[in-house]
Amino acid sequence: MLTMTEKAAVKAKELFEEKGLKEDAGLRVFVAGGGCSGYQYGMALAKEVDDDDLVIEHGGIRIIVDPESAPLLEGAEIDYVDDLMKAGFTINNPNAVKSCACGTSFQTAEGGGEAKACSH
Repeated sequence: MLTMTEKAAVKAKELFEEKGLKEDAGLRVFVAGGGCSGYQYGMALAKEVDDDDLVIEHGGIRIIVDPESAPLLEGAEIDYVDDLMKAGFTINNPNAVKSCACGTSFQTAEGGGEAKACSH
């Protein structure tokens, strides 16, 4: 369903250690309405998993996805970018038919979400 590059997994592990999180913690990945293309990605460090969450183990990291976000993230890959322009996690999503320059907002073929101005 959702995968993670080795570079992203290493960075996530560093974050977990830095924050003192235990091995059962995970990286929550979600999609919310908004962003300049209609949907926007979100990520958070999660200490707990809800009963209806999907949990994917990849590269030694638990990726946690809520059931509403799962269809929009099907086949996506989490990566970590560190270059002159920006540093941070990014999502390469095959479901996105349009995205904005911020790289955190996208639109699917079915549309959805309400487009808003980019904020970075």
